[in-house]
Amino acid sequence: MDHSNEHHQDLHGEEAINKVKELVRVAEACFFCTDLNKVGVPLSIRPMAVQQVDDEGNLWFLSASDSHKNQELSDDPFVHLLFQGSHYADFLNIYGLASIQEDKEKIKELWTPLAKTWFTEGVDDPRITIIKVEPTEAYYWDNKHGDAVAFVKQSIGAVLGKTIDDSIEGKLDI
Repeated sequence: MDHSNEHHQDLHGEEAINKVKELVRVAEACFFCTDLNKVGVPLSIRPMAVQQVDDEGNLWFLSASDSHKNQELSDDPFVHLLFQGSHYADFLNIYGLASIQEDKEKIKELWTPLAKTWFTEGVDDPRITIIKVEPTEAYYWDNKHGDAVAFVKQSIGAVLGKTIDDSIEGKLDI
């Protein structure tokens, strides 16, 4: 058996989208990076909660129309999203194209009571916009058997002084 493939599995189509949904559900939020094309300037990075991953694999966020991120996206739509769900697994890396939308029905669909923290006028706040991110490239790192098994394998490996690897990673072709 080729050991290098034992821990690598690329996923495609619906299987890839389901993996994105699973990892986003665990992580709940990501680091949302913009200004990717500026050379010699640090990225603009902020935490963002994902409101939804749809059946096509697009990620949806709520954002304020007067935010720096909306301005940056209107200048450069390329984004980098970084997710970490746990110490042992649930890592997701997505590059994508972002678009800003003002669809009131979609805003109502994505609305949660917590969003009122940023949009004090509620679901009809005129500042609410939607950011839709269409992934162009995605990669994941996970474990095969869940966090509890990964923790046990790491603990046993530390005691025995050898690697007992439960990891799996691969490209997500959405």
